[in-house]
Amino acid sequence: MQDMQKANRQAQGILMKIITVADISAEVEWKAIKNVHLTIYPPNARIHISAPKLMSEEAVRLFLISKMSWIRQRMSQVLSQDRQVPREYVSGENHYYRGQRYRLKVEYTTGAVGAELQGNEYIVLRVRKGSTPERRAEILREWYRAELKKMLPPLIAKWETALGVKANKWEIKQMKTRWGSCNHWTHNIIFNLELIKKPLRCVEYVVVHELLHIIVRLHNKEFTDLQSHYLPNWRELKDELNQFVV
Repeated sequence: MQDMQKANRQAQGILMKIITVADISAEVEWKAIKNVHLTIYPPNARIHISAPKLMSEEAVRLFLISKMSWIRQRMSQVLSQDRQVPREYVSGENHYYRGQRYRLKVEYTTGAVGAELQGNEYIVLRVRKGSTPERRAEILREWYRAELKKMLPPLIAKWETALGVKANKWEIKQMKTRWGSCNHWTHNIIFNLELIKKPLRCVEYVVVHELLHIIVRLHNKEFTDLQSHYLPNWRELKDELNQFVV
């Protein structure tokens, strides 16, 4: 996989290098872009910098030094979150919905189980008394799935019209390494269930990205140019999506 990614970058004229400042090492990519972008990826706090082609290595190094305080703080946040104990789905836990953090409030019921928002602070999870953490997780997950199913259709319809494309079908799955995927030949699209935890603007970016793959299969210059045309701030949205740890 890494060899294939390296070959794709070379085909697109992208140069990569590891730059180390003090005890911080960053993976740097020089691309045909205007601004420098810094991203720290979970779960291992990998540092990635996308730099304009004309930006010198020394300028990148100075940029790293200028951001050192923020980098250390962000790395600490990512790494500490990764070490969190497994969730038990009990009252007081923090869970995310559409980019906002909510506290979980567990209520026992003999009626229908499910979840719903309560104001701007709580996600109420109604479960059977004695239910296991796995069952509570399943109930919350199904609520998330239903909410994402409501969120996606208007976004898909909007961008199908704007791009002049038509998805054959779309579905939602739990995915570990991708926010979405699109089969260029069948026009079938898969969206990651975790998107329901992200801000709406980030979900819209993924919708546009996957629909564009109906037009262009690869992440080449044509694809990037189309993204920049329809979503000029797509790089910022991508960075926000990947930095928003849940």
